[in-house]
Amino acid sequence: MPSSKNKPRVVIDTNLVLSALVFSQGRLSPLRLAWQGKQCQPLVSTLTAAELIRVLAYPKFKLTAADQQELLADYLPYCTTVRMPPKLPTTPDCRDQFDLPFLQLAVTGKADFLVTGDQDLLILAGKFVCPIITADQFIKTLNT
Repeated sequence: MPSSKNKPRVVIDTNLVLSALVFSQGRLSPLRLAWQGKQCQPLVSTLTAAELIRVLAYPKFKLTAADQQELLADYLPYCTTVRMPPKLPTTPDCRDQFDLPFLQLAVTGKADFLVTGDQDLLILAGKFVCPIITADQFIKTLNT
C-alpha cells in the first residue's frame, strides 16, 4: 500500500514516460496528468533521468533541443530524485541489463509500484519487493 498519504511512490519506465510526454493526448495521458496533479510521486535516479534525456534526443522523435527541454520540464520537476548507494541493492535476475536501474531504483526508493510495459520487467511481478504493473493497472489504482 502507498507509503505516503494516498500518493504512491512510483518508478515509471522510460518508454511510458516518453509516450506520456510525446503523445500528450494519447493513451497514457492519464499517467502524465497523475504526476502533474500530484496523485503520485515519480522517482528518478541519475541513471534513469539520463536515459530519458538520451532517448528524447533520438532522431525518430524529431524533437528540437527546446522541445526536449520542454518535455523534461513536464516531468522532472514532479519527480523525487533518489540518491543511489555505492553498493546497489540486489534485485531478481533480469533478461535486459538496461532494466536493472529501474529495479534498483524501486528498491532504494521504497517504491509502491514499478510501472512498465516491458515484458522483461512484467515477468518479475510477484518476485519483487513492490508490485510491477502496467500503466493501465496503475491508472486504475489511482481512480479507486
